Amino acid sequence: MSANPKITDWSGRIVWVVGASSGIGRALAEALSAQGARVIASARRSEPLLSLKPACARCLTLDVGRAADLQAAIKTLEGEHLLPDVVFWVAGVYHPMACEALELDGVRETFEINTLAAYVGLKHMLQAWALTPGQPRHWSWVSSVAGYRGLPQAAAYGASKAALTYLAEVSYLELRSKAIAVSVVQPGFVQTRLTEKNNFTMPAIITPEAAASATLRGLARGQFEIHYPRRFTWWLKLLRLLPYRLYFQLMRSALPNPPSQRDS
Repeated sequence: MSANPKITDWSGRIVWVVGASSGIGRALAEALSAQGARVIASARRSEPLLSLKPACARCLTLDVGRAADLQAAIKTLEGEHLLPDVVFWVAGVYHPMACEALELDGVRETFEINTLAAYVGLKHMLQAWALTPGQPRHWSWVSSVAGYRGLPQAAAYGASKAALTYLAEVSYLELRSKAIAVSVVQPGFVQTRLTEKNNFTMPAIITPEAAASATLRGLARGQFEIHYPRRFTWWLKLLRLLPYRLYFQLMRSALPNPPSQRDS
């Protein structure tokens, strides 16, 4: 049984893509516009939004790290009669770091953008949607398989995405009674400006366009969790089922060996 109402026709739907300047968000904005949706594209910089093809119905510059920006953006959409039927929350940052090299400014920014801003956006959008209760809505969180279990070099990013997935699960349970469907997207490696920071081989990496297509296919099936590419994500799901002893053994074997040290 489908977890959510299936979305197979995007014609005329008002869709807000938060984080549409590049990567999955940009690919989603363009794919949805091509399918007839009235797309509102948001990002911190306006220039990348103006080059979207097809052009979006509305470009809205905002910094999700500023609560006042989010609140003002939603008020603007209300005033323009563009309150969205569907929200894709794609905004995020990534600072690869290990525990022995924590960068606290990067940790704060990671949680402020990837997690806390999501709570702010949800709070204000729910307040706006409450003015027209019972109208079908959908909120789609774009999280990451990095939040499934502890992974090397993801001390901040993985934790922030694990928290976002938890919020997606809670919001799915609690908002169904208000005719608000919720889904969570769990991508593996996607070719974006964020993954360009990685200095290791990324298995089964896919393009943003392939990620957008997989996301829309999942929504057409009414799925709560949409994960891809499955040849990679099913392995991570299997790892999530392992007891800690086996999981840690596997992870230790994947870590690089520390450099040998000579006795002084």
